[in-house]
Parts: sequence; structure tokens; C-alpha cells
Amino acid sequence: MVVDLLRDYIRAKDENRPHLIPRVFAANACLEMRVKTDSISFPAVTQGAATIADVLVRRFNQTYENIYTFYLERPPAGAATPPAAFACDWLVGMSEKATGNLRVGCGRYEWVFQAEAPHRVERLAITIEAMQTLPPARLAPVFDWLLAFDYPWASAAAVREFAPPLKALEPVLAYLGR
Repeated sequence: MVVDLLRDYIRAKDENRPHLIPRVFAANACLEMRVKTDSISFPAVTQGAATIADVLVRRFNQTYENIYTFYLERPPAGAATPPAAFACDWLVGMSEKATGNLRVGCGRYEWVFQAEAPHRVERLAITIEAMQTLPPARLAPVFDWLLAFDYPWASAAAVREFAPPLKALEPVLAYLGR
């Protein structure tokens, strides 16, 4: 069940499918963004599934394309109902529509689920620890790296082991290796 919610979230955000957001978030859900870099910005707090769809899907996809987000941990398997909460690190790679520049970032998701069915997300805190910008010439090695993983799941160890040797990725890899 949690895996389905997490997969629908990634599909909504990465594939520009705002109609999936109500399947993931409760109508009155809260999104909190903790941005620790100046290279990307989001509102600090967003209330309601409809507004979350605007911020994380519609507006995000106006600026970025070729978006691949990976969870770097899996939720506990086999539970009929989701846990009260689930937290994991994440990695994202994408390109800017206007410039062709690449963005590679990482951080942490902290999910809180409704206790009652349908167990949608009532709160999500997203921490952005690093967001690096790379020139368009780095597209092939970065996307070859990202496409080697079982989207949307990867491990921090595999991400670090198979990363292309690019200096711009060092802050991301350092965070994931902490």
C-alpha cells in the first residue's frame, strides 16, 4: 500500500500527472519544504492536495523535464496498512527546459500517513540538501547513470558506487554517504 502511494507520487511529479495527486494526498494535506540551497526554491508550506499539485507537479514541470526521482530506501513490505510514518533519502536528476542544464539533487522525504482508510498522506516534509547544476554536455553520463537503476528505487550505496566521476556531483554523493 505505501509502495503504491510512493509510486503514484513519483509518477505525478516526474511524469507531469497532477490528476494522481488526490490518490496520494489527503484533501487537507500539508507539504513542508526545507530548502538548504539557493539553487532552487519552493514555498515553505503548502496546504491542500490541489495546491500541492500546483507546486510539485504543474509549476515544477513548467521548468523541468526528463525528471527521475529515486527513493533510496523501501518502506516495510507486507503491511496491510501503512505505517504511521516513513522517512527515506531521495535522489533526483532532471534537465532545465530553458537552458538544457542538468540538475542533480538529494535530500530526505518524511511521510506521515492517515491512520484511517484510505491512508493517504496527511503530511510530507521534503528536505533539499543539495541541488547541483551541470552543463548540457554532461547529459549522457548523468542520465546513463540514472537509467541504470530500477526506477523509482535505488540504494545510496549503488548511487555512490556507479556515479560518473564529475566534481559537480560531490556534494550530492557526500550527503548520500553520510
